[in-house]
Amino acid sequence: MSENEKVYFDDGGVTVTKSRFIVHGQTYTMNGVTSVKEEVDQPWKGQAFLGVIGLVLLFSGDGGAMFLGLLLIAGAIFWFMKAKKYLIFLSSASGEVQALSNSDSSLIRNVISALNQAIIDRG
Repeated sequence: MSENEKVYFDDGGVTVTKSRFIVHGQTYTMNGVTSVKEEVDQPWKGQAFLGVIGLVLLFSGDGGAMFLGLLLIAGAIFWFMKAKKYLIFLSSASGEVQALSNSDSSLIRNVISALNQAIIDRG
């Protein structure tokens, strides 16, 4: 990076400048990026299975099974919330690529804001 290159974001192995987007050692050139998109990936199959088992136990009528059912439902909800990943996709003339995945929504929002600013400033 040149000394006078404007840095829009630099934190935790992710850097956005006017000409580059660097993610944990992978470099994307900004001159070909036409748009930036955020998506949320929230897997649900394992959590749904755990939740259904919890519901069956909850409505079984047995006190111990009902308690276990509540624990399984709570675990499914917790697992569902922790499994959420936020993704950044970069679009260019050659297609779309997933550039970053992280569970921290504020990090993703900050990176997207920096990428959009770099695109705007590029002209």
